[in-house]
Amino acid sequence: MKINRDHTLIFTVAAIAFITLQASCQPIDNQGSNDQIVSQMNLPPVQVEPVDGLSRAYFASGCFWCVEAVYESVKGVKESISGYSGGHTKNPTYEESNTGRTGHAEAVEIIYDADVVSFSTLVDVFFGSQNVTQVNGQGPDRGSQYRSILFYQNDEQKKIIEDKIAVVNKALGGQKAAAEVYPFQKFWLGEAYHQDYEKRNPNQPYIRGVSVPRLKRFQAKFPELLKEDLDH
Repeated sequence: MKINRDHTLIFTVAAIAFITLQASCQPIDNQGSNDQIVSQMNLPPVQVEPVDGLSRAYFASGCFWCVEAVYESVKGVKESISGYSGGHTKNPTYEESNTGRTGHAEAVEIIYDADVVSFSTLVDVFFGSQNVTQVNGQGPDRGSQYRSILFYQNDEQKKIIEDKIAVVNKALGGQKAAAEVYPFQKFWLGEAYHQDYEKRNPNQPYIRGVSVPRLKRFQAKFPELLKEDLDH
């Protein structure tokens, strides 16, 4: 069944209350060029066509190990893939993106069944699983490569994003959501060892101290969105 319920208020409250964590996925790095980032934001969006009936959406919200796991727990999401997007260089690597000079952020490609979960709900998941006011980072991870970005592929998605940001900003009462809004251009696939990193490395210190707690907080607050056969 398609999820039509509006989770905006629930996600807004949870996002504002999200706790900043105290471990680090990668050291603090230099900021990307503001001029280059602005140029990316002014490009026309690229529409990604569904494949085998499945749609694709793109988000950046801190360390992609954490974000990948959050989305993969959501009903209707078939797969979440770690990679890079939002920058100005081709074929970015993990090491290059962590310099902060590529303009890319750690991002995820969400492959989902739009008949089960809507793009609107995926945006709610985005806001409901992060500290919405943190600039250039999430939790302990700081740098332009960890900034929050919502990517849109068409005017409808852009309108959904803008409307939800307006709701979040109103609830913040004076503060503003730090998330940037970009026209989607290209998703660069991350290295193989990053894929399903949390599942494959459950005892890694960052996973135990940051990724798993972030995931479990999200799951505890929004059980109605979760898959029934979760192994977390």
